[in-house]
Amino acid sequence: MSSNTSCHEPKALAGLMARTAESGFNMASESLVGQLLRTLVASKAGGRFLELGTGTGIASAWMLDGMDAASTLVSVDIDPVSQQIARDGLGGDPRLELILQDALRYLQSCATPEFDLVFADALPGKYDGLSDALAVVKPGGFYVIDDLLPQANWPPGHAAKVPLLQQALASNPALRTVSMDWASGVMVVVKR
Repeated sequence: MSSNTSCHEPKALAGLMARTAESGFNMASESLVGQLLRTLVASKAGGRFLELGTGTGIASAWMLDGMDAASTLVSVDIDPVSQQIARDGLGGDPRLELILQDALRYLQSCATPEFDLVFADALPGKYDGLSDALAVVKPGGFYVIDDLLPQANWPPGHAAKVPLLQQALASNPALRTVSMDWASGVMVVVKR
């Protein structure tokens, strides 16, 4: 089976990819991860989704492409320059709310489990504040992380954190997990 499955791409993707390349942003999600996210959000009609780490909106575009008209996506990032690219390319979609804020502060402001899927695509909500991110996932909801295989842009010492994160998630009895050495390295978690 090939992991390079061709499929239709979201309309906004080409423009976002071009602006991402122009900006020098090197942390955009891979298309395979985008396809997975699109499929997962499509399973939750009328769903409420959270992305931690908007970046330039690449993963956001894939998620929006899988969402129905009643679903919503909140995407949080602390970088105004990168998030502006997402805002320019996707800001006309009424299902999308872009929030310029520290992800941990945003997570801590959430009072109850309210999201059907959380895509933690930044250090906050993944390596910092993991319990805060898991707390906002509804029972039966997904928590998805990527970039678990070695990346050129990892900060020094980061490689040692990856197996610890995977172990913490896999050993949590309230979760069911699958790790995949696929794309950038993905883990899909379901909250019981």
